[in-house]
Amino acid sequence: MSALKVVHVETGRYLYGGARQVLHLLEHLPALGVESLLVCSRGAEIAERGRALDVRVAELPMRGDLDLPFAFRLAALLRHERPDLVHVHSRRGADVWGGLAARMAGVPALLTRRVDNPESALAVRLKYPLYQQIVAITEAVKQVLVGNGVPADRIAVVHSAIDPAPYRQHASRAELVAAFGLDAGAPVLGIAAQLIGRKGHGYLFEALQQLAQRHPTVQLLVFGRGPLEAELRAQAQALGLGGRVHFLGFRDDLGHWLGALDLLVHPALAEGMGVTLLQAAASGTAVIASRAGGIPEAVADGQTGLLVPPADVAALAAAIARLLDDTELRQRLGAAGPAFVEAGFTASRMAAGNRAVYRRLLGR
Repeated sequence: MSALKVVHVETGRYLYGGARQVLHLLEHLPALGVESLLVCSRGAEIAERGRALDVRVAELPMRGDLDLPFAFRLAALLRHERPDLVHVHSRRGADVWGGLAARMAGVPALLTRRVDNPESALAVRLKYPLYQQIVAITEAVKQVLVGNGVPADRIAVVHSAIDPAPYRQHASRAELVAAFGLDAGAPVLGIAAQLIGRKGHGYLFEALQQLAQRHPTVQLLVFGRGPLEAELRAQAQALGLGGRVHFLGFRDDLGHWLGALDLLVHPALAEGMGVTLLQAAASGTAVIASRAGGIPEAVADGQTGLLVPPADVAALAAAIARLLDDTELRQRLGAAGPAFVEAGFTASRMAAGNRAVYRRLLGR
């Protein structure tokens, strides 16, 4: 049987979560009989990483959401390549222009939806009819799409995933303490997310303030960058946490440190899934997260971590205190993480799920 030929469209400039998921697909699809061509923005970080996987890469000019000519550039490439289908991954303009290009070239198309925020009725009417199939990364994302009016039978759920292997070997506590200048005897929490409002950093800072008398030495490592950094630094200072909250920026070596934390905390108000939660679980670190969006699919409440209502500072503080006070429970939750990830969230499993969608779409 001949290989399926798929053009993947990912136009984000940086290697954020969605682009990393595309790389997982590009790495694992060849073993499943799928030949891939990656289309990305000119100069995007994913281009070099894709070529390192021996994937063909086409870099096209892409100027954002209003770049209608991108659809014509992509359509011309599709007519030349004649793939079996187009898989659009990016929301940076490509979710509309990619579907339109596929329509112009007469190629079936599917779209991966990674976020759980509702869309306008106009966006739904314009975008989703361009696609024969939608891949939602969680059941929660699927329900948002159904609520927006997308027919349920056109939506397949394929969970986002990680490669667990790099997370099995991680830094020791002594290495973590030395690297970031921490108190060797203090509990260490982490949060790994963009510094934007919906990630809920402020609620975590308030929870730490509530715990100041009970756990006065807790340290918090803030991994990530974003537009709210100055505001969040000021909030930490105002709450008296200046010496205990450490802003570390974006780290390519995040996976090296997750397993050395006592807890990973993710108090997001909305989330398609939260791949960092899977990374922490694979590292053997217990997590505390909000019961929002697709997070309950990435955290088994009471098994790999604890879930709390979003924006509930008291509940968040109580969950943190519970796991800091109960070392046995914290270690049990962390120990269950690797098996949980292996059972449902590996990159090879995600690739197989997407390949199954391809075959259904094409009637194979």
